[in-house]
Amino acid sequence: MSVVGFDVGFLSCYVAVARAGGIETVANEYSDRSTPACVSFGPRNRSIGAAAKSQVVTNCKNTVQGFKRFHGQAFSDPFVQNLKSSLVYDLSQMPSGTTGIKVMYMEEEKVFSIEQITAMLLSKLKETAESALKKPVADCVISVPCFYTDAERRSVIDAAQIAGLNCLRLMNETTAVALAYGIYKQDLPAPEEKPRTVVFVDIGHSGYQVSVCAFNKGKLKILATAFDPEMGGKDFDERLVRHFCEEFAVKYKLDVRSKPRALVRLYQECEKLKKLMSANSSDLPLNIECFMNDIDVSGKLSRYLFEEMCADVLARVEPPLRSLMEQAHLKKDDIHAVEIVGGASRMPAIKERISKFFGKEPSTTLNADEAVARGCALQCAILSPAFKVREFSITEVVPFPISLKWNSAAEDGLRYKHGPYSLFVTIHSVCKNLHLNSHAGQYIIQKVVPQASGESSKVKVKVRVNIHGIFSVSSASLVEVQKSEEEEESMDTEQSTEKENEVDQDEQKTPGTGEQENGEKKAGTEEMETSVEEGKQEKKSDQPPQAKKPKVKTKVLELPIENNPQWQLANDMLNLFMESEGKMIMQDKPKTPLAVINSRLLGAYLKEIDRDALSLKLDDTEVWLYEDGEDQPKQVYIDKLVELKRLGQPIQERYTEFEERPKAFDELGRLLQQYMKIVEAYKTKEEQYDHLDEAEVQKVDRMVNDVMIWMNSKMNQQSKQSLAVEPVVKTMEIQAKAQELFSTCNPVVTKPKPKVDLPKEENPSEPNGPVNTQENPEAQPSGTEQAAADSADAAEAKPDMDLD
Repeated sequence: MSVVGFDVGFLSCYVAVARAGGIETVANEYSDRSTPACVSFGPRNRSIGAAAKSQVVTNCKNTVQGFKRFHGQAFSDPFVQNLKSSLVYDLSQMPSGTTGIKVMYMEEEKVFSIEQITAMLLSKLKETAESALKKPVADCVISVPCFYTDAERRSVIDAAQIAGLNCLRLMNETTAVALAYGIYKQDLPAPEEKPRTVVFVDIGHSGYQVSVCAFNKGKLKILATAFDPEMGGKDFDERLVRHFCEEFAVKYKLDVRSKPRALVRLYQECEKLKKLMSANSSDLPLNIECFMNDIDVSGKLSRYLFEEMCADVLARVEPPLRSLMEQAHLKKDDIHAVEIVGGASRMPAIKERISKFFGKEPSTTLNADEAVARGCALQCAILSPAFKVREFSITEVVPFPISLKWNSAAEDGLRYKHGPYSLFVTIHSVCKNLHLNSHAGQYIIQKVVPQASGESSKVKVKVRVNIHGIFSVSSASLVEVQKSEEEEESMDTEQSTEKENEVDQDEQKTPGTGEQENGEKKAGTEEMETSVEEGKQEKKSDQPPQAKKPKVKTKVLELPIENNPQWQLANDMLNLFMESEGKMIMQDKPKTPLAVINSRLLGAYLKEIDRDALSLKLDDTEVWLYEDGEDQPKQVYIDKLVELKRLGQPIQERYTEFEERPKAFDELGRLLQQYMKIVEAYKTKEEQYDHLDEAEVQKVDRMVNDVMIWMNSKMNQQSKQSLAVEPVVKTMEIQAKAQELFSTCNPVVTKPKPKVDLPKEENPSEPNGPVNTQENPEAQPSGTEQAAADSADAAEAKPDMDLD
């Protein structure tokens, strides 16, 4: 069995697996651990992940990203309608009323549900996990924001089913981080001692979540959560985009928002600039070539001005922290540590505000990007019978109050009914910035009948919040009151009690949901909860005081429940989507080798004059291969291959150059940025570089400027060059330029500081004077002992997770 955790983020995703006795975050086919949460639709197939991300500019109308926010949302909802104007792709209404996405796929207009789009992404992540584990993947744990409601969680569960995954648990992202933090700790307090309280802050691209967790040895308990689902890294990107849109409108007379492709490119460059400003406080440039109307644009911005522009966003950091402490009834002195994760948590301004609120520096011991995926994989390993993991219990909390309403105005009291009735589930928002679909579903209690005497019947309803954080009515029963003679009392009462016990056993809590169930009962179902003891007391109270008179016995009848949860896919629609996903996966698979060559080469890399000749040659060769070419001498195949290569090799080389050239430019740009930062640090007299020779640093500065001018010139010329002709600059030239830059600059900037010689003391026992620098061999452990000690330390640092 496989053990996999999926962190499905707004902007990117991570996959963690359990193997070799530990948890590992695996890389995709591009050797990157981060997979973009992006799906692109083309005339022949789909592209998912990194391949789709590269088409954001060229195929923007049919490339979908940022769809995570539409789970469980009605198309007519004002929240969805307000977002439509900021999207490059089109939204559409599904037959069920939910939000769908309209694209051109296979040269036809298609509308896909959010569940289908998410399933496509999950299928890609599943493929990545299977490639790493070399075996099929089915069981998994998927992360969701802690502010997801029932409708959103049901939508994610449906998406997992469409992708062929068995989701063992939907895990709140902050809870996953807490598990990844706590399970490796060897110094947690004993269960009977005061717990260690840790705050976890997760600021991602489009959501801000905080939770406070109490740790004891072998267990964790979430005390409270708070969030601002509308705050994240995207808000800072938006401020940068707005600033440069205004600047370019004045400086270049360009209306950036009128061109979707230009706007997408600006968002990409602003995101890069934001990351650079987190590590550099000086003015940083923003340059985009052939931005609009063949115009190159440029600008610059400093971190100080950027933080001023984002003052209103930064002011939203503190309120969730204050709400968290109030909910948990904790003081700042009660907090042992503050752990921060998420991409946006790297911004110095955010770290500063968190530090100021708690009065202590936030810790970054966890991997900010991968902690959620690792926590999900650990939870999957705990739930899976295939792995042996140390005992570690998780007690979750329900973030929203839940209440039940029913039509009981004409009934006698709360529990007594004449006939079938409906229960309406309502979720109440606790955050003013949270858009909440309050209606969570309707449950119809069927086959409720009056008592034989015509009186209303007593109905018991049991509700629960399951391991996914989804509310449900687990059972309903009708209590039928019957009168009997005294001699029948003993046997009838025993049978009745036995039946009540059977009903109450259905309410047994699943691991990790005990706190959830308590929360929802307090939130609105307190009147409807029944226990064995309560049933016995009520039964006794109904009995007449005379022992010799006829006794009252009760009979419990199970009642059927019709579930109508909000926005959950019907089984027939779910099966249809699963079948459709299977067909699209088959369509995405590569075709025969010649067909692949044909589709790749007959594109932008082929001159129009050669198109028909090469296409005809490929078709003829394919026909010959499957007819007359089945049994030919070896030389015939060699001649055919040479003839194809003569026509196709130049095109293939141009295609390869197109694929590899951006990577070479990126590597060269990385070197330039590295040396530019070092030169800047030298100019600002940072101690780390104050020993460098000024003339040599000036030489590095000149070299960096010359290479920067050369690179910008070549990139500008290449962007105007047709892909069907020889490139202006080839990958080998760029690599050579990078090597020249490295050879010139690296010896200068890596020059070590001169060592200061201290006066040596004379040792009278040594004939030559200096102290013997050889360490005492008796004071050091042997190599075998040291290896054993290292092995023991490593064993304590990881959970005991062994494959059966």
